[in-house]
Amino acid sequence: MNLPNITLPQVSLPDLSGNKKFILLGVVAVVAVLLVGLMLSLTLFRKVAPVTLTFWGLWEDQGVYGDVVADYQKKNPNVTIRYSKMSPINYGDRLTTALGGDSAPDIFFIHNSWLPAYLPKLDPMPTTAYSPTEYKTVFYPTVSRDFIAGGKAYAVPLGIDNLAMYVNSDILTAAGVSVPTTWDGSEGFLAVAKKMTVRDTNGRIRTAGAAMGTASNVDHWQDILTLMMIQSGVDLNHDPGSQKAQDALSFYTTFATTEKIWDETLDNSTAAFAAGKVGMYFAPSWRFFDLKVMNPNLNFKVVPVPQLTGADTFNEASYWAAAVGAKSANKKMAWDFLKFASSKEELTKTYTAAAKTRAFGQPYPRVEMANLLANDPNVAPFINAAPTAKGWFLASFTSDGQTGINSQIGAYYKTAIDAMLRGADAKSALETVAKGVAQVLGTYSGK
Repeated sequence: MNLPNITLPQVSLPDLSGNKKFILLGVVAVVAVLLVGLMLSLTLFRKVAPVTLTFWGLWEDQGVYGDVVADYQKKNPNVTIRYSKMSPINYGDRLTTALGGDSAPDIFFIHNSWLPAYLPKLDPMPTTAYSPTEYKTVFYPTVSRDFIAGGKAYAVPLGIDNLAMYVNSDILTAAGVSVPTTWDGSEGFLAVAKKMTVRDTNGRIRTAGAAMGTASNVDHWQDILTLMMIQSGVDLNHDPGSQKAQDALSFYTTFATTEKIWDETLDNSTAAFAAGKVGMYFAPSWRFFDLKVMNPNLNFKVVPVPQLTGADTFNEASYWAAAVGAKSANKKMAWDFLKFASSKEELTKTYTAAAKTRAFGQPYPRVEMANLLANDPNVAPFINAAPTAKGWFLASFTSDGQTGINSQIGAYYKTAIDAMLRGADAKSALETVAKGVAQVLGTYSGK
């Protein structure tokens, strides 16, 4: 049987290759969107993750840093800064204990002589805060000497301080003398101190020309002696018993021995100066506030410390700087805050806040800000001294505890001063000091 020829209709099947491409592109697009979304989510999570920084202050009330903290938290709403003013009593011991435990503060202050003792417990500053070059340029030279180790910086100063000389203007006028600018000479510190000294009929000191010569009742004797040693060119780390050191120690103690301008029967030097019984007194800037509280009517002025005739100018530095703990879980943010707090704008706010409750704030640590305080006669001597200031481990009122580096070094020098007051010579007195300094500094690295 012959079948008829049947012509089947032509059916055009769709070309699926284009759809496959479309589907593939769609899948890729969806995956890309998901990945971007995930990345954005992670980024947003990181940005909004709450961070709490614990900040141990030491001298300033919370209100002084209030604007700075508020400004930073406004820029970083996920950050909370908890500032606590610590008691200076045994501060060094408590800080050491805290840094060795699990409740260490993120930010805290250390004295400019403490770096060797605390170095293992500190986080080195990242270059995002200050590069080494910037650090050396922005702050006074003493800051780099005090807080750079192994090419890395470890603290940011929010103020600077050093010794100045406080002079009772009434006693100065009564003696008919001018403020001394040198230690020696007919118009030098010693000569002026002699003329300012007044004794009663029994030869006892009624008005001391200067508070200097002992260790028992002279506040800041450590800083005064360090100043004299530095000005004399003594290598305090390696040769504290040198002839130059002997001369400086002898000059210091002569005020209480042969010259009898000061003695151990007198009141504490700060109290005596506040009472108008001392002509010249050495202290850092913060003593200004104490004196004003103790005697608001005291007529005195602040002037630069004397210098050695014909020698380079040197001053003594003793100040605090903020560091970040090695155990901090928020190191990056802590350093970012310190960078912010040490900016010109924020330092100005801190100074202004402090000056609302006292005569002035902490002298600025930034070189570029020196001119802002140049016209304040009470602050200018400290700022003008900052470029040539140096510090050492013989420093007063550091609250480092009985076993702290300052207390140990100070104990050796106090023994030397006491020995000289009993008749010992400077050479023998400093022999024990030299051995003690070598032993103490030998326990720390980097010195």
